[in-house]
Amino acid sequence: MPRRGAGKSGSCRETKAQIRTQFLTESILLAIIGGIVGVLTGVAATAIYATSKGWTIVIPAQAWVGGIGCAILIGALAGIFPAIRASRMPPTVALRSG
Repeated sequence: MPRRGAGKSGSCRETKAQIRTQFLTESILLAIIGGIVGVLTGVAATAIYATSKGWTIVIPAQAWVGGIGCAILIGALAGIFPAIRASRMPPTVALRSG
C-alpha cells in the first residue's frame, strides 16, 4: 500500500513520472542499505565460523557483488507496483485520507 504522502506530492504539481521515480529511488536505496548490511553480516558469520575451524577466510568478490545485486533487483521489483499505484493516486483522495 503506498504512503499517504504520495498523493500529496501530486497535489504539489509533481508529475506521475516524478512520483514513480521518488518511490523507486527510495525502494532501491533501502535495498542497497539492506544488501550491504546482509553482505557484511554474511562476511562476519563466515569469518567467525572459518576462524573457529582454523580455516582461511575466503570470500569471493562474486559473493559481494551478487548479494548486493540481488538486493537491488528485489528492491526495484518490490517498488514498481507501489510506485505505479502512488503515481496514479488522485491528490484529492490522498489529502482526504491523510
